[in-house]
Amino acid sequence: MGLFDEVVGSFLNGDAGKYQAILNWVNEQGGIQALLQKLQNGGLGDILSTWISNQHSNQPVSGSQLESALGTPAVSDLGQKLGIDTGSASSLLAEYLPKVIDALSPQGEVDPQAHNDLLSAGMDLLKSGKLFG
Repeated sequence: MGLFDEVVGSFLNGDAGKYQAILNWVNEQGGIQALLQKLQNGGLGDILSTWISNQHSNQPVSGSQLESALGTPAVSDLGQKLGIDTGSASSLLAEYLPKVIDALSPQGEVDPQAHNDLLSAGMDLLKSGKLFG
């Protein structure tokens, strides 16, 4: 287990650690735009649009829907980093990913800052409390 895995593991009892792990994982998947494209291509465009829109409440998504859209290997990779199984990782994504994308799109589109450095943008949101509100 690497240092990153140990650090993430020590934060797992708090939401901030889960968000940070997911933000790191999103970066590893090619960044927020690549992830949005995978969700769109995976048939979740209508759900995704509610997360981005500032006109609608976030529509829920199931872990199995996310696993189908993103691919089991990608979700399994997150699970391995967090020391949880793939099913738990997909459930975690179903809970937190809508909040992350919603927080990164306050004006109805993904914040341009997120294109450059998702982790910094996400950590700024964590510090400001926007991910928990």
